[in-house]
Amino acid sequence: MTTNAPKKYSIKSTDKSTLKAWYQLMALGRKIDDRAPNYLKQAIGWSYHAPYAGHDAIQLAIGQVFTIGEDHLFPYYRDMLTCLAAGMSAEELILNGISKATDLASGGRHMSNHFAKPEWNIHNVSSCTGNHTLHAVGVGRAMKRYNHKGVSISSQGESSTSEGYCYEAINGASNEKLPVIFVFQDNGYGISVPKCDQTANEFAADNFRGFKNLKIIHCDGKDVFDSMNAMTMAKAHAIKKQEPVIVHAQCVRIHSHSNSDKHELYRDEKERAEALAQDPLKHFRESLIKNKIFTEAQLNKIDEEVQGQLLEAHTAAMKAPNPTPESIYDYVIPEAYPATKYQDGSHQQSGEAIKFIDALNSTLKAEFRHNPDTFIWGQDMANKDKGGIFNVSKGMQQEFGKERVFNAPIAEDFIVGTANGFSRFKKEARIVVEGAEFADYFWPAMEQMVECSHDYWRSNGAFSPNITIRLASGGYIGGGLYHSQNIEASLLPLPGIRIVVPSFADDAAGLLRTCMRSEGISVFLEPKALYNAKQAMTVVPDDYEVPFGKAKIRKEGSDLTILTYGNPVHFCLNIAETYSKEKNIEIEVIDLRSLNPLDEETILTSVEKTNRCLIVHEDKVFSGFGGELSALVMEKAFEKLDAPVMRVGSEFTPVGFNRILEKAVLPNEQKITDAVEKVLNY
Repeated sequence: MTTNAPKKYSIKSTDKSTLKAWYQLMALGRKIDDRAPNYLKQAIGWSYHAPYAGHDAIQLAIGQVFTIGEDHLFPYYRDMLTCLAAGMSAEELILNGISKATDLASGGRHMSNHFAKPEWNIHNVSSCTGNHTLHAVGVGRAMKRYNHKGVSISSQGESSTSEGYCYEAINGASNEKLPVIFVFQDNGYGISVPKCDQTANEFAADNFRGFKNLKIIHCDGKDVFDSMNAMTMAKAHAIKKQEPVIVHAQCVRIHSHSNSDKHELYRDEKERAEALAQDPLKHFRESLIKNKIFTEAQLNKIDEEVQGQLLEAHTAAMKAPNPTPESIYDYVIPEAYPATKYQDGSHQQSGEAIKFIDALNSTLKAEFRHNPDTFIWGQDMANKDKGGIFNVSKGMQQEFGKERVFNAPIAEDFIVGTANGFSRFKKEARIVVEGAEFADYFWPAMEQMVECSHDYWRSNGAFSPNITIRLASGGYIGGGLYHSQNIEASLLPLPGIRIVVPSFADDAAGLLRTCMRSEGISVFLEPKALYNAKQAMTVVPDDYEVPFGKAKIRKEGSDLTILTYGNPVHFCLNIAETYSKEKNIEIEVIDLRSLNPLDEETILTSVEKTNRCLIVHEDKVFSGFGGELSALVMEKAFEKLDAPVMRVGSEFTPVGFNRILEKAVLPNEQKITDAVEKVLNY
């Protein structure tokens, strides 16, 4: 239903047909909810089920105020009736529960009881409780940027509001004045943890009382009319005032948290009986009879009809196909922008060489002109003449305005999470974020990084967060802890993301352009020591682009292969030149550039030619990416080797601040030369 003005609902003022429709939804939803455990008992599926009984009224209201084609809905794992009331069918809910290939939410890839219908913008959310609040805020931001009439609705249990990203979401929504409704379904428990162990306030909504531009509405989530009035008022307010609303719905949890929980272990018989006595469906039914809207016989007939609908939906769902084993490889990551120009590595050499940092800046601006649906935000991004901590985005806000280039709070989860949400609003949108001022500060956003990495796969290809995450990484600047570390080895185990590390200005421009034009998540690691380094300067054509998964042979050779990327590329080139001139030994230096996808062909072809391999990277040797590269060479080119594969990288310590300590930790030309000698002389 569309809300133009708040409407007051009561059993007297609501027409009979609407009351009937509500009862049908509530009765059908409850029958599915009650039947769900039987699927597990029969070994059919639904191995995770969080019963919603006791949340009936507020979930009916959320679904009823949701408008298809106008609003976005982020239901949580208990929102079965919410999705049914929003228009999903019983069959669609059961398909999700028993994890069929035709499940709209994920095709059986995600946990049961995580309902979604992407084509209606009923979003697939993860099991990480409450993190979808950030995605809802991102959608709200997009609605505001594109002048879209509608609201973004985030639904969750009250205990999930203890999560830090929930605070970040509500703080950001209130600061930006975004049309987001946060529904807290308060049943008093976070699994077995009582509310008093979560917060000092009786109501979680009161934790946000001091937030400006935020309306808080309390309602009885067990009462249909109070819930409908609250949600109707919330939607009207969010649209009219363009600001967020919290709806705190007092519910009751009649059953255990889920089928893996036994509430008898922490709720006594009296408390369980009191919960059952507050059953919203029972009270709504009694009210309809008491007020002579329907007779008991009429409601019994509706119950019979609903039972028939359930059996029909069950029969259809049972005939649906299961996912196939080979389908696991589908939708891991979207197709990348092909980047076919200059694919042979050739480009004009005439012209003026520019700095690495200027290549980034000019490419960002060029891509913003190329695609008007491109946005960038992050910490310290756009304050007068400053553009990021290193001024990579200098001048962008002046040219493209605050709507497209703007600062974010110092909240890395918020930065990445809202980028995910913004992407959900418009497929053509491309988001660039400075995920943190330094790569070392990215750790608070790792939960959102993980979320982004499996969104495409988890949604069975329905949604891809189209985000480029820029991170200034590495050392050699005397930065010490949180300013000089490398994080690629921690990110590479995540399927579904691309990771690139340029070491020259042209590659910085070309890879950034490819990242920004591609669908999916790209992590763009910028060796900050190279921003203004003379050795990284090159000529950069205006439209230069570099494909993913294609390494570059920086110097050809026949005696030793060095696999490297980032800052050490320049050390390795210096060493290779020295060996060529002074010792007549030709070292082949391969700049990987793209860590995932990886150019295995170039690596193996080189090793088969030189019969020796040294891997050099700035990150720690222990558990660094070099271990994966070494395993690749040993597995696929072992018989061609005349020496063991060796590695050079940082010591297994943090990078120290004092330059003496930094030098002792990081790789340098002497350490690499010593390793070259060992490999050559083996």
